[in-house]
Amino acid sequence: MVRNEYPRPRLCRENNWECLNGSWQFEIDADNSKKDEELLSKKTYSNEIIVPFAPESKLSGIENTDMMLSVWYKREINIKKECGRILLHFGAVDYITRVWVDDKFVGEHVGGWTPFYFDITDFAKEGKNTIIVNAYDNSADTLQATGKQQPEGEPEGCCYTRTTGIWQTVWLEYVPEFYIKNVLVTPNVEDKSAIVRVNFNDFCKNRVVTFKASIKGEVVGEKQIVANSDSAVLTLPLSVLELWCPESPTLYDLEVTVGDDNVMTYFGMRKISINGNKIELNGKSIFMRLVLDQSYYPDGIMTAPTDDDIKNDILLAQAVGFNGSRMHMKIFEPRYSYWADKLGYLIWSEYPNWGLDETNPAAALSMLPEWLCAIERDFNSPALIGWCPLNETGPKRNKQFFELIYNATKALDPTRPVIDSSGYFHAVTDIFDIHLYENNVQAFYNFLKPLLVGEMPFINDRGSSDALQYDFKQPFFVSEFGGISYGIKDGWGYSTVENTEAFYENYKGLIDVLLDNPYICGFCYTQITDIMQEQNGIYYYDRSPKFDAKRLYEINTRKAEIEK
Repeated sequence: MVRNEYPRPRLCRENNWECLNGSWQFEIDADNSKKDEELLSKKTYSNEIIVPFAPESKLSGIENTDMMLSVWYKREINIKKECGRILLHFGAVDYITRVWVDDKFVGEHVGGWTPFYFDITDFAKEGKNTIIVNAYDNSADTLQATGKQQPEGEPEGCCYTRTTGIWQTVWLEYVPEFYIKNVLVTPNVEDKSAIVRVNFNDFCKNRVVTFKASIKGEVVGEKQIVANSDSAVLTLPLSVLELWCPESPTLYDLEVTVGDDNVMTYFGMRKISINGNKIELNGKSIFMRLVLDQSYYPDGIMTAPTDDDIKNDILLAQAVGFNGSRMHMKIFEPRYSYWADKLGYLIWSEYPNWGLDETNPAAALSMLPEWLCAIERDFNSPALIGWCPLNETGPKRNKQFFELIYNATKALDPTRPVIDSSGYFHAVTDIFDIHLYENNVQAFYNFLKPLLVGEMPFINDRGSSDALQYDFKQPFFVSEFGGISYGIKDGWGYSTVENTEAFYENYKGLIDVLLDNPYICGFCYTQITDIMQEQNGIYYYDRSPKFDAKRLYEINTRKAEIEK
């Protein structure tokens, strides 16, 4: 079976689930004919698809890159009713999903990037059941966030092949009548404790909840409380404090039990803070040596072929000296942040806002539910050090929209810094970032030189009169630069060099400018791999090397001025 690893690493019931990836019947309704009854009653669909891969991908077995407004999936499954309530989970489906079980309509979900589930207990019967899934995906809709998917036509520039329908794991989970929905952990390094919030599927009365934290198999914190609501919060003291950091990514296991339900999660003890123009991890200045990662794959498009491929992407970045990434314009599979936690790799999470018209007041209603779901999903990740809900918004913008998204993000997670919109326009932000695709080293230096004498560099805010101005009281982050193309074949990049030595010289010159400027807190180089026609990666699209990893490692890892 493909992609059969446990799909939700931060809330595990490993013995009570069934992976539904693999072969499904599949039908394309390219023009969205709305012949629901015909497709619901059709005994056999025209094709077979391999889930969780999108039909545009080679691994799906379909490999159709034409516009498909509507696609249908069908599969027969076996249900064991005695095992408890039955939850049907979807890691992500693009974009509007409707589900039926044995011809009975179960529900609808809107959004293409985050997980959701339906309780199908009352719709399913013991034994064989037929699941039908319909996904409607109009990537030209300006209230639908598409990220880097080309909305219409063929991929061009920095936009890529579309993804339609199911693109993350589908799975069944059996839970008791009263069960844990999620567990959110906030580390308190100074107090040597963890603040734990557990949310239940229903209100309760006099329910005993047990919390047990351990590290390397040794119990280091245990506590019980009595819950009388749909949630419970406690402070869990820890007898042993081991900090999470890139050099030593120590993780604590946390077991939570209530009634017949038992779940496992994990967390890391670390603190992210801002001190003037510095970003600090556990009280020490850290320079962000990040790389832009968009997590696209030649055969899977937005879905990694295997879990090892996700892990390997992080190892490839670390091999050339990057200590983290911007998870760019996409809500990544949860296994990416899981491996970042395990491997000590700093990450920023973003919402794929391209395609969404931020000037339309309804944009907030479209975006916020998904964005807040993404924050909740990855809240416990110690590797995740910041949120960035928007990227490179257009020249027309709604400042109140920026403020709303920023404030909603901070309300749900006040512990991490937030960049309201990466590049160009800022309304309210914890870190001031810019995008600077100037690859002449002297011109690149001259652009940033004013920082050295306390002056503001020219910021391209796309003609906005109300853009926030940098005041030297915040960290200054060059969050996109580079994009140097080498070995291009009918491809695209921000600039081109003729040979590898020219690349090393250009790359080192840009990196040195950033490392030597004491007012810069970090960088993010574009990008880790080539993607389709955008050929400006450190690695080729198939992850084979372009350059000498050791040489790049030496360039990237030299100590920055702000770290001294």
